[in-house]
Amino acid sequence: MSLKVQLSKNTAAASHRVILCDKSTKYSAFLSKEDAAQAKAAFDAKQPSYQSYSGGKSITLVMVNDTREAFKLKEDTLKKQFAAAGITWPASQIYIRSFKYDSQMEVWARSNPKEKFKLFKTYKICALSGSLGPKRMEGDYQVPEGFYYVNLFKPSSTYHMALGINYPNISDELLSDSTKPGGDIYIHGSCVTVGCIPIMDNQIEELYILASYARQAGQEFIPVHIFPIRFNVPRSIEYFNRISKDDSKYLSFVSHIRPVFDYFEENKKIPFILVNKKGEYIVSN
Repeated sequence: MSLKVQLSKNTAAASHRVILCDKSTKYSAFLSKEDAAQAKAAFDAKQPSYQSYSGGKSITLVMVNDTREAFKLKEDTLKKQFAAAGITWPASQIYIRSFKYDSQMEVWARSNPKEKFKLFKTYKICALSGSLGPKRMEGDYQVPEGFYYVNLFKPSSTYHMALGINYPNISDELLSDSTKPGGDIYIHGSCVTVGCIPIMDNQIEELYILASYARQAGQEFIPVHIFPIRFNVPRSIEYFNRISKDDSKYLSFVSHIRPVFDYFEENKKIPFILVNKKGEYIVSN
């Protein structure tokens, strides 16, 4: 195995030890903090065949020759992260919230329906197509906005791994193009998109494992809520107000999805959501 990293000229500051391992050989070198971070980033880009672990001034890069072994290592890491977050492993229910303008996707978890959800992790959405506003027709490159659930698991995908969502939902069927509303919307890896929600490969692997455990535990409908913005971030609100001030139709649409955000912020539980004959979302507590 080879790992090429362009080293800086600051070799005098070689304070961080990098250990490179495969099945039979172990290599070690001392690098500057910056070069060590670069080596780790280059190594992580090769996921899922490799794993890296950081601790203090030591970074261990482990070559894994079996995909199942790679996922076992990732699952072990997730267990530790759950413990640090005070969440029981594995979660029997997860909840995914995505924010388009803020380019963030949250993963919440709990061990039983009576508990409040706890935030496990926030991923950066690394690419975005379209603009604020719901998806309304095939080929508009829009990311949907509204309330969905995971309806498809794709362990092997053009975009590494993918979780499909049930667009178009009932609301979309009433409000979108009646003949070509579009479809095939996924949360996936590879950091490219033409209307989906892309994250990094190592992140979709984590999310896929969490969703798989939740499905096995009986969570048939894993909720995926997609909002245009975080409604509690002033910068996001200012942007939304500016781009939507003359769009009464969009303002009305958002006025029906914001109550779900507000309810969850206050209660850390998901409200019961209905769709009326106009395709509008209605919160029923």
